[in-house]
Amino acid sequence: MDPEILEKYRKAGVILKEVRENAVSKVKKGAKLLDVANAIEAEIVEKGGKPAFPVNISINQEAAHDTPGLDDVREFGDDMVKVDIGVHIDGYIADTAVTVDLSGNPDLVKASRSALEQAIKIVKPGVNTSEIGAVIEETIEGFGFKPVYNLTGHGLERYVQHSEPAIPNKRIGQGVTLEAGQVIAIEPFATNGIGIVVEGPFIEIFSLLKVKPVRMPHERELLKQILEYNGLPFARRWLTGKFVDRSLTSLMRQGIVHGYPVLVEHQHGLVSQAEHTMIITEDGCELTT
Repeated sequence: MDPEILEKYRKAGVILKEVRENAVSKVKKGAKLLDVANAIEAEIVEKGGKPAFPVNISINQEAAHDTPGLDDVREFGDDMVKVDIGVHIDGYIADTAVTVDLSGNPDLVKASRSALEQAIKIVKPGVNTSEIGAVIEETIEGFGFKPVYNLTGHGLERYVQHSEPAIPNKRIGQGVTLEAGQVIAIEPFATNGIGIVVEGPFIEIFSLLKVKPVRMPHERELLKQILEYNGLPFARRWLTGKFVDRSLTSLMRQGIVHGYPVLVEHQHGLVSQAEHTMIITEDGCELTT
């Protein structure tokens, strides 16, 4: 990997590690989700990075893709809280997640965290992603829970938050062999439900699919804002101007913008998550987060 690119990946990771540690202390009963999300994203910028995607704050049965709306009034209670944060430097991304348990279910948190730790131990060039998935599944099942089977870890590329290879959270028949120089994020999810997530009823996170001409002035203005994210996901609450909701809906209908519905465990089981980003080295891996 080019030394300048490597340094950007590392810098993004250093910022993200500090932000994650500070984020944990912000998640407490009575705190507002919107205040915590805004504070985390502001700290990323203060430290010299940019958010690689909106801070995901997913509660209880939610696994991913929940971020507060502009008028969100929700507060933390007796919840299992997943905080998924990304930082990029010039498009080079670090991605991490931590579960803060306010619900009194520590073993479920340990299951995803231990699965991540055990998976990292075997990461090196030549290892097949199917082997990683098997380790994750075995570890989570050892705690008496199930992995979320239809969520995966992923590769990271410049301005691409989810790229190949997919890193399964279960045994699979045939995976992909890891190579030195790849950047990946491993993110086990554990649940006391059935291990399947489905799309929930609301969307607050979006990304650009393709650029096409638009006729309405307010849609053109919104598209101009969206282009600034270089294809990375953005939050509805980041957008400004007139008729934001109407324009966003129109851009989705035209196939210009894609929405990410919140993902919810199918039987409403609690979900925990743990995630680190790493660079595959010649003899192992280097954690950036």
